[in-house]
Amino acid sequence: MARNIEIKARIDSVESLWPLVVNIADEGPIEIIQDDTFFPCANGRLKLRAFSDHDGQLIFYQRPDSAGPKQSFYVTSPTASPDTLRQSLTLAYGESGRVRKHRTLFMVGRTRMHLDKVEGLGDFLELEVVLAEDEANEAGVSIAHELLEKLGISHQWLIEEAYVDLLARLPGKVIHQPDNQ
Repeated sequence: MARNIEIKARIDSVESLWPLVVNIADEGPIEIIQDDTFFPCANGRLKLRAFSDHDGQLIFYQRPDSAGPKQSFYVTSPTASPDTLRQSLTLAYGESGRVRKHRTLFMVGRTRMHLDKVEGLGDFLELEVVLAEDEANEAGVSIAHELLEKLGISHQWLIEEAYVDLLARLPGKVIHQPDNQ
């Protein structure tokens, strides 16, 4: 499985952080619209990420819920039919949540830096420091901390949970479960 060190922080606005990110980025910006559907999964998280009607990824990952940098293991499987795959998985397992976001991707060395506008939640920064196969987590954690410092991100802005968890706590949230026939 591939792995990275991830960290998320709530920010005032993508626009306010933009100049700092552009100043340190090696590549970008790349604009990405993402529609993530989550499914119940006992061993981690399973989500279908749709980019368009004909482009998506099924992603399994394991990551602890904790503030600060954390290791994430993940496997991605491309799909050319995200809508029918979503329908099949929803019928089989139910949905545990859905997250729609406008993501702007920048690369800073081997770090994927995302400026996210999450529907219903607001604006966030997410860092994903890609690790080599046998590389120690500490190397990625060190890079993440350096980038947070360069961007002026306070430790109190860090969030522990995934976007889907934050959305699930909003009032009036309905989760779709399959019919038990």
